[in-house]
Amino acid sequence: MVDLPLTIAVSDYDHVRDFATGRVRAEGIDANVLTLSIEQIFSRFVKFREWHVSEISAAKYVALRSRGDDSLSAIPVFPSRAFRHSCIYVRGDSKIKAPADLAGGRVGYPEWAQTAGIYARALLTHEYGIPLSAIDWVQAGVAEPGRREKVALDLPEGVRVTPTPDRSLDEMLLSGDLDAVITSHPLPSFLADDGRVVRLFADYRDVEQEYWQRTGIFPIMHFVVIRQDVLQTNPWVAVNLQQAFEEAKRRSVARMRDPQASRFPMAWTTHCAEMAIHLFGTDPFPYGVESNRVTLESFLRYAGEQGLCKQPVTVEELFEKTVLDQVRV
Repeated sequence: MVDLPLTIAVSDYDHVRDFATGRVRAEGIDANVLTLSIEQIFSRFVKFREWHVSEISAAKYVALRSRGDDSLSAIPVFPSRAFRHSCIYVRGDSKIKAPADLAGGRVGYPEWAQTAGIYARALLTHEYGIPLSAIDWVQAGVAEPGRREKVALDLPEGVRVTPTPDRSLDEMLLSGDLDAVITSHPLPSFLADDGRVVRLFADYRDVEQEYWQRTGIFPIMHFVVIRQDVLQTNPWVAVNLQQAFEEAKRRSVARMRDPQASRFPMAWTTHCAEMAIHLFGTDPFPYGVESNRVTLESFLRYAGEQGLCKQPVTVEELFEKTVLDQVRV
């Protein structure tokens, strides 16, 4: 029997690499894995559906599902996840020293439907008591002018947004026209490391660790989705892909925990792995629905509050039904 040929686009992650290189196989699937930049994957797949299986922004996928688009179905594989206290930037000489100082200010962002921004705005609202309507929001490209929203939005009443296609967020923050910027992609002026731009939370790791221990939320940035035309004729693909991604991740964690040799070009990676396992448990980067239900339900609530969803979406509606009923021995 000939394996089913599928083209799969995913960015370059160590926890996916064994599947991408063929060291781990998905049973019955001849995988042609494209390793592309995140920006290219999202733009090309959301617009044109160029391949069968794709990494996708959690926010954009949820927005599509909430508008009745069922052309894609997710498996609970989350290749990118990150806490987002660290993605709020201010000027080094700014009077903004704490989240409360942003009330009444001007805050820039690249896209309202960027997943990192949804989590960061939820922090301002739920952790620090700042309503979305208490900030003047400015939309623009991070480093270059011209970026625009990619999905439809239904912004909450009272939320003020000014699209600024002719300027960049970096320029506006440095000039004082913005008080802060929320972005997953660091600003060029921050990467210059000259003190002009700094993180609002200088001690972000300690703050994020406390947040995890208190809330149980480990933010999910990206999903893996399958085109519905593939699943209609081959429903078994979802579980087989899920198992392959799981095995590739297991091998990646094992590499990081191996103290015999430097598997990664960084000092103390084994120590970092041990710390993560101490904090998160034996699987420090969990896939699956139930082990991530708190995070998933929280994200859907935030997306609804921020006008990303036209209609409410449940966790179960996001995922292919075959992965919701896994066989256990």
